[in-house]
Amino acid sequence: MLQKYLTVKEAGQHEINIERSRFIAHIKRAESEEEAHEFINTIKKEHWNANHNCSAYMIGEHNLIQKANDDGEPSGTAGVPMLEVLKKRGLKDTVVVVTRYFGGIKLGAGGLIRAYGKSVSEGLNAVGIVERTLMRVMKTKIEYTLLGKVENEVRSSNFPLKEIHYLDTVEIETYVEEDKKEEFVEWMTELTNGQGIITEHQTDYLETEM
Repeated sequence: MLQKYLTVKEAGQHEINIERSRFIAHIKRAESEEEAHEFINTIKKEHWNANHNCSAYMIGEHNLIQKANDDGEPSGTAGVPMLEVLKKRGLKDTVVVVTRYFGGIKLGAGGLIRAYGKSVSEGLNAVGIVERTLMRVMKTKIEYTLLGKVENEVRSSNFPLKEIHYLDTVEIETYVEEDKKEEFVEWMTELTNGQGIITEHQTDYLETEM
């Protein structure tokens, strides 16, 4: 698993108009080629009457899966420029489909390349980019009498709060960098006066908006 990488924040779409043609960028996070294909097919069914549904995706830790499809546009004028935008942004596990409804004015090869690239670029700006950082999840069990103090301290600390479970006791989950686990345990032990039960759990990705 990568320590850090960039991907899209959420699924979404964004439309631009160029020379009366509508370009609608549909963007989604996809962690497998099957997931990417499913998204592309969904958009194609939804926009079955569009002139083109061009697509591109980048998947995998080392970008081993890269595909671009012009869907009837002149070769190299749609899918490839879309893929290039994903590469320039350094994105992983991302699929994009640009739906075009032709407006009657031909753009030429250069115009198409610029239009499809712009559609993806503006679409990414609209849905947002996040940096995912692999962190260790630490769980601290405390009595309810300590909740207010501990929660306030955690929220103002450098250890991001993941989740709070309200059970017989309170379980507070925090994100901790691997090389700061000892520091966290010492800090939490002092904070709870030794009453907190601190355990190490799975790794998970913390997402930060870029």
